[in-house]
Amino acid sequence: MQVEITHQPSYAHLVVELSRGETVMAEPGAMVSHSPSVAIETSTARDGILSSAKSMLGGESAFANKFTAEDEPGTVTLSPQTPGDIHHHELDGDTLYAVDGAYLASDPEIDIDSEFGGLKSMLAGASITPLALKGTGDVFVEAFGGIETVELGHGESYVVDNENVVAWEGSVDFDARRVGGLKSSLLSGEGIVMEFTGPGTIWYQTRGMESFADAIAGMLPSTGDDGGADIDLG
Repeated sequence: MQVEITHQPSYAHLVVELSRGETVMAEPGAMVSHSPSVAIETSTARDGILSSAKSMLGGESAFANKFTAEDEPGTVTLSPQTPGDIHHHELDGDTLYAVDGAYLASDPEIDIDSEFGGLKSMLAGASITPLALKGTGDVFVEAFGGIETVELGHGESYVVDNENVVAWEGSVDFDARRVGGLKSSLLSGEGIVMEFTGPGTIWYQTRGMESFADAIAGMLPSTGDDGGADIDLG
């Protein structure tokens, strides 16, 4: 499988070249195009990416699309559903954690699960259940906006707003907490943050979907207001 990411960082587009018999897994809605030689199968079973129970726990779709080049090589192109970037991560028997909705595609040999770490975050009030991507192969995660990389040394910590977290390596310890008390959270405009402690790497997105949606909503006319001027018809 050969891959290329084009149109970075604002409108990233993943091009996957499949040899005959090769497969790539992707979330529903991610496909942009594919060659006629590529067959598509939708699955909810473990031979897809997730069982339905684990999918719902992790926040991902219960379904996954399986793209296979059958009689000859073929191409599949994939993209996030929002403007933003794609990060290509190669796993070699290790683990990558990704937040709800960040998973875009992967090698079919990658095992995707929800683990205790997500429950720890949920107990902290973050409502985050990260997916654990394990094994050997290619993984692709998406972001709303650009992707920033932070390398943490042993014992070094870094704090990221809950809404901006994308992924982190399995070697990184993590927890979720509120910013101060309720009053300070309200006054600061911040709520839940995740604190990461190295060694390892974390990735975060430069925009947050909820904040963006709130900004757009604030510019829309209120209910019953058509936004136009009154016209005197005489």
